[in-house]
Amino acid sequence: MSEKKSIPQHVAIIMDGNGRWAKQLGKERYEGHIAGVESVRAVVRAAAKSGVRWLTLYAFSTENWGRPVEEVNAIMELFCQTVVGEAPELKKQGVSVRVMGERKRFSESVLRMIEYIESATAGGERLTLVLAFNYSSRRELLLATRHIACRVAAGELSAEDIDESVIGDSLMTRGIPDPDLIIRTSGECRLSNFLLWQASYAEFYFPEVLWPDFREEAFEEALRVYAGRDRRFGLVADSSNE
Repeated sequence: MSEKKSIPQHVAIIMDGNGRWAKQLGKERYEGHIAGVESVRAVVRAAAKSGVRWLTLYAFSTENWGRPVEEVNAIMELFCQTVVGEAPELKKQGVSVRVMGERKRFSESVLRMIEYIESATAGGERLTLVLAFNYSSRRELLLATRHIACRVAAGELSAEDIDESVIGDSLMTRGIPDPDLIIRTSGECRLSNFLLWQASYAEFYFPEVLWPDFREEAFEEALRVYAGRDRRFGLVADSSNE
């Protein structure tokens, strides 16, 4: 396998373990989220340096609204502070930001920050950072189904026209390639309602390290593991490469 082919085009990460990290150190849960921001910085740098073109981070799920109000408010405040602080550096690195998820539940201040970071980094061509924020894969599929049903009812599509490309174009990830590698930190081995359609042929990697401790070296190790995988996409191995 060539060095270029061994680099995943799209890496998606479930950033798990902030709360456990804080608990182990006798800290409040929100302090774990604060510590996790440095891991985000580190992984963005490592992804851009390695040649990854798309990096998706599961930042806040629709289920996370059920957490204690104080924690949710702290996450929203941290998001706004981070957006303001990181925008110049992201722009300097050539990173464009795209926020993926339903926005109607966010406050006006959070919506302004989303619009700001997307606008401020729009020219970045080195890496696209996708933040899954108030995202749920089942909700995404439900909304896509409704959208397609409305198109059929309006006569724009027939049932026979519906194929994988029609569904893909109706998802929040339209225009984004499916992930090649999905990482979940903290050792948990589940997707937690993340990219269920898009993960069909992704490789999975479940390191034991908690998210606040996941830095450049850990990301590079994930890429090394990925490079050793044999991706067949349901086919048999190419005997010419054996």
